[in-house]
Amino acid sequence: MFKVSLKITDMVKTAFAFYLLLLFAQNVHAQKTVSAGVELDVLPYLTGGYFGAVWVGKGHVRARALYAKVNMPDFIVKDGFTNNTIRSFAIVGDYFLKEEQIGLWFGGGMVLWDGEIQSDQQLETASYQNFLLNGSIGYVWNLGNKFYLSPWAGLSVWVGGDKTVAVDDDIFEPRLLNPEMSLKLGYRF
Repeated sequence: MFKVSLKITDMVKTAFAFYLLLLFAQNVHAQKTVSAGVELDVLPYLTGGYFGAVWVGKGHVRARALYAKVNMPDFIVKDGFTNNTIRSFAIVGDYFLKEEQIGLWFGGGMVLWDGEIQSDQQLETASYQNFLLNGSIGYVWNLGNKFYLSPWAGLSVWVGGDKTVAVDDDIFEPRLLNPEMSLKLGYRF
């Protein structure tokens, strides 16, 4: 399995790619055939990280590209380990029951987790990488003409990558199932 590392230079490249996708989305949206927007998610910011997503859609469907950094709270991390930081990149598709892309939606896609973790001894930092399949469900409430809120929940299933990670004198094993939930704030162009 190959390693993909999303470090500072890759973050700049990813930001540039999002910017280009955003310009494309704005241009397509000007044609009135496709909707486009951006989203922020509350959870990564609460843990000292960040999240950004851009999307384009038409009718019942939309495609999203997202990048996030999440510092996992220690109560979620397996005993004996700490400082689990995950940089996540995902490409997902969503289906709305309503053509206006409001109300209930279902989504799914591929996720890359580029993680770092330490044991409680905090002597070394180990890196790992996982590939996951994600399924999500959410709801979009309009907050006026352009802004919206979208509470959501999801479950990611490990499908590839590092099964074990040597950290100091211990072995960290990433979970098979990773539940998530949060609240997104979005803006439509």
